[in-house]
Amino acid sequence: MVIIGVDPHKRTHTASALDPGTNTVLSSVEVDASLGGYRRLLGWAAQFEDRRWAIENARGLGRHLAQWLIARGEIVEDVPSTATARVRELSRGGRRKNDVIDAAAAASVAAGQGDANPVPPEDTTTVMALLDERRDNLITHRTRLANQLHALLRDLIPGGAPTGLTAKAASALLGKLRPAGQVETVRKAMAKDLVREIADTDRRLREITAQIAAIVNASGSHLTDIDGVGPVIAARLLGRTRGAARFASPAAFANYAGVAPVEVASAGHGRHRLPRGGDRQLNLALHIAALTQVRMKASIGRAYYDKKVAEGKDPQRGHALPETTPRRPSLESHDQRRTLSEGEPGRTHGGDSRIQRGWLNPDHRHFGQVTSRTHHDRLYDPPHSRLTEHRGTLAPSIPTRCLGRRGSMSMQLLRQRHH
Repeated sequence: MVIIGVDPHKRTHTASALDPGTNTVLSSVEVDASLGGYRRLLGWAAQFEDRRWAIENARGLGRHLAQWLIARGEIVEDVPSTATARVRELSRGGRRKNDVIDAAAAASVAAGQGDANPVPPEDTTTVMALLDERRDNLITHRTRLANQLHALLRDLIPGGAPTGLTAKAASALLGKLRPAGQVETVRKAMAKDLVREIADTDRRLREITAQIAAIVNASGSHLTDIDGVGPVIAARLLGRTRGAARFASPAAFANYAGVAPVEVASAGHGRHRLPRGGDRQLNLALHIAALTQVRMKASIGRAYYDKKVAEGKDPQRGHALPETTPRRPSLESHDQRRTLSEGEPGRTHGGDSRIQRGWLNPDHRHFGQVTSRTHHDRLYDPPHSRLTEHRGTLAPSIPTRCLGRRGSMSMQLLRQRHH
């Protein structure tokens, strides 16, 4: 078996054929990122009859190549870039880095590190993920339009418009306005344009929601039988997990979704905290399902909620939420249990090593990764420039976490001198 590692880029792809027995590179090739380049790559790989592919970031830049190879009967695995970086760091060669070395590192990871994940062909779950992401983008766009409309109406109407404003209600408000002067005329015209955009976005949201519901119903999923799970939540669960067969157990799914409590123990003192990793969109879907169950008087989640409140748990801090969110996700009760019992094709009884270790296998957003400032980013903000009074002297208020180990020691010595 020869493993062909691929280092994909936007314009070119570099492949290296690795012999896993001797860990030596047999051949390398660089092709253009085009259909002609793909055919040339597959023709080059034909010299190795028994082969499989290891593509770095097969859910990002390598997505198109991976699916093109799968459609032609090739076996493809996804290798995370962090794993290839680890192989380069531990290998000989003076930390040199180029495309050939990166491709060989991807093949080496697939050969013996256990961090490569099989890439399944795109199916209905991919369609659900696409539609769910598009719907989420439309909701974000509508919120932005509504905020702009409220800002204009605040300058046109005393006190502004009420919250929860619809396109129809906004149109009625604008119909009663008689602008005085050029400025108010322009504001009213802009508000009318925003109302038209909001109405069009609402129409597209209704259409895509109906399309999601039709696809979920046609898939035969039983997730909608669970209290608090509608077609949109079911589509997000299925689209972001690609089915229950990927997970070795319900606990592995809970870890992947970021709903399994994290143990923090030291010196005989143990406690648990909320997880900060996992798929946050999947985590949100489970949280919405749990909150919806609490609002349903006859649901099992509401019975659990009432029981915990009676025991003295604080509902404001989420201690009384149904167990759908903290430990046992509701996905276990229908699709997952049925899939695990029947053993659908593609089931890996040994489990996915990265999932069992609690590492999230990143599935990039189809329309580009959305970045935001998180708590982790704020930990490494530049030091504050303000000065604070400290024992009669002025010393910069610099968080020691921004200084590293040596910087933290220096700050301690500085404070001792001030004392």
